Amino acid sequence: MDTKRVEIKDRMHPKEEELLEAARILREGGLVAFPTETVYGLGGNALDESAARKIYGAKGRPSDNPLIVHISCIDELPPLVKEIPTAGRILAETYWPGPLTLVFPKSDLVPESTTGGLDTVAVRMPDDPIASQLIHLSRVPVAAPSANTSGRPSPTTADHVWQDMNGKIEMVVDGGQVGIGVESTIVDVSGPVPVILRPGAVTQEMLDELLGKVLIDPAILGPMEKGVRPKAPGMKYKHYAPKADLALFEVKEETIKQLYTPGSRLYSLISSQMISDGRNWNLKPETFYMAWKVNEAAMEMEKAGAKIGVICTDETMDLYTVSLKRSIGKRASEASVAHNLYGVLREFDDLGSDYIYSESFSQTHLGGAIMNRLSKAAGYRILRV
Repeated sequence: MDTKRVEIKDRMHPKEEELLEAARILREGGLVAFPTETVYGLGGNALDESAARKIYGAKGRPSDNPLIVHISCIDELPPLVKEIPTAGRILAETYWPGPLTLVFPKSDLVPESTTGGLDTVAVRMPDDPIASQLIHLSRVPVAAPSANTSGRPSPTTADHVWQDMNGKIEMVVDGGQVGIGVESTIVDVSGPVPVILRPGAVTQEMLDELLGKVLIDPAILGPMEKGVRPKAPGMKYKHYAPKADLALFEVKEETIKQLYTPGSRLYSLISSQMISDGRNWNLKPETFYMAWKVNEAAMEMEKAGAKIGVICTDETMDLYTVSLKRSIGKRASEASVAHNLYGVLREFDDLGSDYIYSESFSQTHLGGAIMNRLSKAAGYRILRV
């Protein structure tokens, strides 16, 4: 298959004529990759069983992994669902269009091939001019998982999509780099209490403030149990993973206590190291210690002949002496880390890394989504120091 690539000249103001062919392809059962505010999506007609099968085939995605259905306005929601619970209505009114997916009881209109065999359907209204106009012009709801080979880091540029999808789909709509960089938050509102199935830019703290306490699915915190059918993308299978083996470094609570206890061995050691270095007064002791341990482990791997890459931040970059290191953004700006996450993982693939060591981040606010993606990409291999 020849894949056509169409470049949108003005991302914020796409012209209708630039998207008419892509809309026709979607309406007729073909596949089109397009940008959203989160990542690039691989779109197909959500009501067409053959289109859903094509999506699974292009991605190499297990068929029990449900797809998210994208709409362009709230009027397109009622035909897709049996009911709109109160929590779903409140969340849609507050965060749509935006990076929030809601899981509703599905209507008979939506085929099980789109929902992975579930009686629920995940729906999102993207806040992206290209995505919104393309869905509107197609005149069909658009099922659109991330436009990458299943398990690989999600694409945040059209070049990433091209690497994985060239020759497998009809068209790639190139709208430049996306804004947020991690997939939407997913909240299941089909039951009596809303449940977060995947963290994202709409954070747990934001949801708690709006709805009261929401629940968190255990699959966010660790691997899903065997035999359990996933209710949303990214829950059951290994996701976001680079080709290299990835491990996260995390500082243990007992270590942090020692770092703040005057007279302890670690307090004396790290304090003297930070003073002698002279550049790190803005770093927390635990951040300095983590970077020190990551560099130590990476240097051992490098001396053994492995091609080791390190994911660090602007604040810690100068602490590393390994050959291959990349900043993922500013530790003080979680948005910059999310924006760059998948691009850095793909860059290490391009560089042929054998192993990747990464610093860890806060589990609160947007950091929860960042750590969710990194943990899944690492297969939950976390080295606690």
